[in-house]
Amino acid sequence: RDSYAIEVVHRVENGSEQVWRGSQYRQLQRNHLEEGGNRFLVTYTGAVVYSPAKKYQKIDLESIAEVHRCDLAKNKNKKDPECGIDSGWVAMIEHYFLSAWIPPETATANTYYTHYESAAGTTGSERYTIGITSSPQSVSPGQSLTFSSLLYVGPKEQQRLEKIAPGLKLTVDYGYLTVIAQPLFWLLDKIHSLVGNWGWAIVLVTLLIKLLFYKLAETSYRSMAKMRQVQPKMMAIRERYADDRQRQSQAMMELYKKEKINPLGGCLPMLIQIPVFIALYWVLLESVELRQAPFILWIQDLSVKDPYFVLPVIMGVSMYFQQKLNPAPLDPVQAKVFAVLPFVFTVFFAFFPAGLVLYWVVNNVLTIAQQWFITNKVLKEK
Repeated sequence: RDSYAIEVVHRVENGSEQVWRGSQYRQLQRNHLEEGGNRFLVTYTGAVVYSPAKKYQKIDLESIAEVHRCDLAKNKNKKDPECGIDSGWVAMIEHYFLSAWIPPETATANTYYTHYESAAGTTGSERYTIGITSSPQSVSPGQSLTFSSLLYVGPKEQQRLEKIAPGLKLTVDYGYLTVIAQPLFWLLDKIHSLVGNWGWAIVLVTLLIKLLFYKLAETSYRSMAKMRQVQPKMMAIRERYADDRQRQSQAMMELYKKEKINPLGGCLPMLIQIPVFIALYWVLLESVELRQAPFILWIQDLSVKDPYFVLPVIMGVSMYFQQKLNPAPLDPVQAKVFAVLPFVFTVFFAFFPAGLVLYWVVNNVLTIAQQWFITNKVLKEK
């Protein structure tokens, strides 16, 4: 109970008069059919190989179908060094769950393989296989030999996975931002252990991140506030030199110099924060801990969409007010595009998991409060 790791043992007893020779093979197979899921959220579904030498490697289903070089049926050279994993493991993963074959730590010279088959003209008959074979073993007459492996079939819970095998928790796939995402998950998990609710943990982590980047945000919003103050002058320059782009640029630079404004001052601090917020986005998307986790009132599962679309609507409204605090684009076409973005994002986020939308709502509300405070402070100073 409360364990998804299965010990699998094969015992070979040689009752013949000849030496028995063979290898242990273990494999995982799946088809390409997707049942349910969210068409707006693309998460990795496919095979994974891990070895101490080459670390974590994905082999997507399309690569298996396109004659992967370690295909056992089409590549007879099973001793190919590219296909060796020694004391590593192989797995088939999807959004929240995985199946993995994990050889014992004492095993050596394991080789992984892939295989693809499909009945001609039959939709849904595709079969994608990844497996692992041991080095050849011999059993003399009257002797016996035991092969053992661990089979994990269950959720991608990081604390559970890291105890089973090295690198197994990497199946919780944060992509290139893993180095940032894993500390964020650690923080989210610690706060959850204190408050006992994943929704409130998301709120508090978002608040802590906003506090951490407060100084950067202050620099950015101060620059935006100053840009907004001189916007009438910028519009006048744009109209005056409408037919002379070079003179228009010169006049703009003179205005920036006179008003002591850095035109990139509002962007650069925001760019530094973006990787952290994207990493938190992936943490909330990938964490199985949010599956079937209730928040408050009508939100009883943070991993599925808000059933009444309340959070997406709040997110769209908050995005609208946030835009009002920023300087409007000088280009009329850009201004029209920005005007419809809150509506577009509301529709888009209506199908996102409630946990992700909750994070976005909290982030927007805190940003509005922060920006309003800093903007008014600049105006008073002016």
